[in-house]
Amino acid sequence: MAEFFTRTIDGKKVYGTYLFTERGSEGITMGVSNVLYPYGFKYEDPKKHYAMDGFVNGADAIKGLEFYKELYKCCTPPGLTNSYMGEGLDAFKSGQVAMMMNWFAFVPGLYKDPNVGGDKIGFFVNSAGPKGKGSQLGGQGISVVAYSANRAEALQYVKWFASPDVQKKWWALGGYSCHKAVLQDPGFKKSAPFAAEFLTAMDQVVDFWAEPSYAQLLLAEQKRVHDFVVADKGTAKEALDGLLADWKKVFKEDGKIK
Repeated sequence: MAEFFTRTIDGKKVYGTYLFTERGSEGITMGVSNVLYPYGFKYEDPKKHYAMDGFVNGADAIKGLEFYKELYKCCTPPGLTNSYMGEGLDAFKSGQVAMMMNWFAFVPGLYKDPNVGGDKIGFFVNSAGPKGKGSQLGGQGISVVAYSANRAEALQYVKWFASPDVQKKWWALGGYSCHKAVLQDPGFKKSAPFAAEFLTAMDQVVDFWAEPSYAQLLLAEQKRVHDFVVADKGTAKEALDGLLADWKKVFKEDGKIK
């Protein structure tokens, strides 16, 4: 589909899709994960914590990383080599790309956009792959610092914000809720043009490492996959083998593995 829409129209070169490529924080990892998960990538053996060999760098995961690069090379605009959310929105709204990878958070605004919204736009959930389904979980959890001077007030706020009534209002205003009272409401799927897709996506989300050293783990993946996908360094196998070695080093330093 992306190849089909990569063409010249009225003398202007347009492209099939936009993918995350940002290297400095989390961008390309968030993008690549949407392909790696359906291809069979797992962070660890489901039966043994931190046993990553063959899961992080298995044959299926290698194929997934190769596919992301193939899609990037064939069908995305040139020059977007370190791009994330904003660049994708610009490319889509300007008509440079037919499809765009991005977070649900931007969907309400896109739907209301007078130029690209309404009946001109559609939404679809991350596709299934050879090994099933999976979508990268986005956003940040809300937390209260234990030593906060205003801990009691902060916890009161969390309790208020997480209440069903407030979460329903949050969704109605264009925010996103994971509260069952919102998602399991009989009318939820018809509450917005993209509600059904959001519900499907939430049922297949996968999170990144929930570890104190997540930043080190994330930056390691950022470098490894960007070097392969964008900078054409090495092979997909070498990238994932290197990532496995990086992660093992972090977990050894943390005392999680020997």
